Amino acid sequence: MTKDSYLVGLIGSGIGPSLSPALHEREADRQGLRYLYRLIDIDVLGAAPQAVGDLVRAARDLGFDGLNITHPCKQLVIEHLDALSPQAEALGAVNTVVLEDGGRAVGHNTDVTGFAASFARGLPDVPLERVVQLGAGGAGAAVAHATLTLGAGRVTVVDALPERAAQLAAALNRHFGEGRATASGPDRLPELLAHADGVVHATPTGMAAHPGLPFPAALLRPGLWVAEVVYRPLETELLRTARALGCATLDGGGMAVFQAADAFRLFTGREPDSARMLADIAELAGAVPAPK
Repeated sequence: MTKDSYLVGLIGSGIGPSLSPALHEREADRQGLRYLYRLIDIDVLGAAPQAVGDLVRAARDLGFDGLNITHPCKQLVIEHLDALSPQAEALGAVNTVVLEDGGRAVGHNTDVTGFAASFARGLPDVPLERVVQLGAGGAGAAVAHATLTLGAGRVTVVDALPERAAQLAAALNRHFGEGRATASGPDRLPELLAHADGVVHATPTGMAAHPGLPFPAALLRPGLWVAEVVYRPLETELLRTARALGCATLDGGGMAVFQAADAFRLFTGREPDSARMLADIAELAGAVPAPK
């Protein structure tokens, strides 16, 4: 049976601006639940990312029902969990931990389903034969899996750390079949984007704390679709520049909402209303004024 009171949290670095608490709590209020969502910021605590295991154990001891996990702990948390969903195991990254009544901590990844749902909704008819993805971290792994699940022919993963890009490409090929993913360094971006159908951006560049473009604007062109993972702000400089050139674009708000909705379902066993949550994020991120 589902309960009517929940305590959940988010573990990560620099998470003060996160909209997750508001997204979860607003939906819970509409469903008549008592729902408290706490931020557990390792920067504020003065803790290293490796402390995520201690934080998960403390949350379990304190009666938390679940946790979201974000940068830089999505991969580090795995060794501290009792079980993983098949998707989280395939990705090697966890963004949602359900703390069960018996004390077990079970890891899931709702970034994959969140991005897939957002992409299918926002860019339903774009070509997917050749996709370039910037970023091979925890979010990047989830987004690349989602893109290939959506039917992409091949994803080229570009990361400032070549070994990280190579590891993700190898994992993708093991899961989806040889030749579905390759790795590359940023120096090849001009050539890659010139022949790509679209680009997925999965690095922190464009966030309020990391303003700017992830690559030169001259590499954008009409006909290239652009999908963003960053959602604060909803309109990053990359999206603004791409739209001005006539590119089809997808902001990061949909992924944030659909991953939150999937986590809410895992925590509570109740069905969230993603349409209401999409309206929430548009208001919370300042894209539309608050209702009177």
